[in-house]
Amino acid sequence: MMRTFKRHWWKWALALLIMLVAIIYWYLRPYQPDADALEAMKSNETVTVSEQGQVILFEPKNPVQPSMIYYPGGLVKPESYATYAQALAQAGHRTYIVKMPMNLAVFGGDRAASILAARHPDESFVIGGHSLGGVMASRFAAKHADAFAGVFFLASYPDPKGSLLTANLPVISLIGSKDGAVKQDAFTAARSDLPTTTEYHTIQGGNHSQFGSYGFQKGDHSADISAKQQLDETIKLLLNWEKIALKSIKTTP
Repeated sequence: MMRTFKRHWWKWALALLIMLVAIIYWYLRPYQPDADALEAMKSNETVTVSEQGQVILFEPKNPVQPSMIYYPGGLVKPESYATYAQALAQAGHRTYIVKMPMNLAVFGGDRAASILAARHPDESFVIGGHSLGGVMASRFAAKHADAFAGVFFLASYPDPKGSLLTANLPVISLIGSKDGAVKQDAFTAARSDLPTTTEYHTIQGGNHSQFGSYGFQKGDHSADISAKQQLDETIKLLLNWEKIALKSIKTTP
């Protein structure tokens, strides 16, 4: 038996490697965009959708300020946020969904830099994201506060590296009352890293998963409202907040 094992050790090693890769793939497989997201990825008469390197750009026919930089949640395909990006672009805001390595923003937290470098004349930005995306967006904003007019969090909060206490930026934080993925004690504690002027809103009946369009996320709670209702309320709150953010626009990148 031992002699046979020694003779074919490489076969056992290969089988073990294949099994390990399969387990990692299963564990890290990303959530996929649903039918609504795929439909929102299509261009129409008022919004042109294009993939440009590390971003998916939603370009409105007549852009207004500010533009939106959107970091996806962890292990969620960027196209899953197309419903939100399409709605923001329909309201006139150029919206960039940033693609992340392995669909994890922790590996691409600085990717907004390329968007800033290629900015349009007089273009201003707000940055934010969903879940892990919001954490990493706040880290980038904390290091480049002068480049932004505001920061938004969707079912997310900053860690100490993304503290916005001294950034002098408008901030909005949205969470669903049925969110099962965000740890409430950590969410509350993170308020110490946000300015006292931060707007906090709880979407009654909303959950974690419906801040995107990718189905139900493991560990979340079932929502009491539809995905469309959560989308509409979120967009309404973001657009109202942007009017405040617009007043803080800086003249230097």
